[in-house]
Amino acid sequence: MANSVKAILGEVSKAIIGKHEVMTKVAIGILANGHILFEDFPGLAKTLMAMTFADCLGCTFKRIQFTPDLMPTDITGTYIYDEKDNEFKFRPGPIFTNILLADEINRAPPKTQAALLEAMQERQVSIEGVTHRLPRPFIVLATQNPIEQEGTYPLPEAQIDRFMMKMSVGYPNRADEKEILIRRELRRKDEVDVEVVCSPEKIIQMQTIIEKVHVDPAIMTYMVEIVTRTREDPRVLVGASPRGSLALFKLSRSRAVIFGRDYIIPDDIKAIAHAGLHHRLILKPEPRIRGVLAQDILNKILAEVPVPAV
Repeated sequence: MANSVKAILGEVSKAIIGKHEVMTKVAIGILANGHILFEDFPGLAKTLMAMTFADCLGCTFKRIQFTPDLMPTDITGTYIYDEKDNEFKFRPGPIFTNILLADEINRAPPKTQAALLEAMQERQVSIEGVTHRLPRPFIVLATQNPIEQEGTYPLPEAQIDRFMMKMSVGYPNRADEKEILIRRELRRKDEVDVEVVCSPEKIIQMQTIIEKVHVDPAIMTYMVEIVTRTREDPRVLVGASPRGSLALFKLSRSRAVIFGRDYIIPDDIKAIAHAGLHHRLILKPEPRIRGVLAQDILNKILAEVPVPAV
C-alpha cells in the first residue's frame, strides 16, 4: 500500500510544489476516511490540491463554491415535481459524490454550513423524511479563509469537530515559488495534467487494511493522556472530545501503513497530533487575548506526556 500512496503523492506533486508534508497528511486523512479542513489565505493552492487529489484518485468529484446566498438544498438536493410522471422526484445535489470540495466554506451562513453535518458524520442525507446514502468513499475537503477576513462566518464548533484534520498550506519558499513559474512556462497552460492511479474500490480496500493495524495498549494510554490533558489545561475552555481520541487512533494507523508498518509507534501520534487536535480546542478569552495558541498548548502537552517504550 505504501507504493500506491507514493504513486498518488507523485501525481499530486506535479501540481503542488514543495508541500510534501502537507500532501502526506492529506493522504493520511483520506485513508483514515476523515474529512479535512484547510485554513489559509487565498491563492495558496488549497483548492488546487483538493482537485488534484480527486483527479488522481479516480473518484467522482464535485465542487461547491460557498457564498452568502447558498441554500441547504443547493448542497443536498431537493424534490422536483415531474409533470410528465405527475409525481415528485428527488434530484440529488452535488454532495452525492466521492470527493466533495467545499470551497470557502465559511462564506456561507450557519444554516447552510449545517447542511453538511449529517452527511459528514453519517455519510447520508435525510430529505423530506427519506434517507439517502452517500457513495463510498465520501470525503469532504473544505477550504476556509481566516475569520479575520471580511465576509466570513465562523464555523460552529460542532461542525469543526466533524473534520478529522485541519491544516494550513502556507506560502512557498523562494525556490519553490520559482519552480512554480518554471513549470507553468513549460506547460503553456494553467491546467496540470495528472494520471489516474487509484479508484474508489482501491481506496475502500486500503481503508480496510488500515483497520488491521495493531495498537499496543500503552499506545492507547498515550493517546488518551494527550487528549485528556487538553481538557485539564487551565487555559482551555473546551478540550478535545472523545472524537479527538478516535481521530488520533485512526490517523496514527493510517500513517503507520503509509510508512510501511502494521503497528503504531509514538512518532505516528506526534506527527499528526496538531492536525488532528488543535482545531478542537477552544481557549478561554484571557489567554486568547494574550496571544496563546492551541498549537502552543499541544506542544507543551506533547513535551510533558511520557512517551511509552514500545
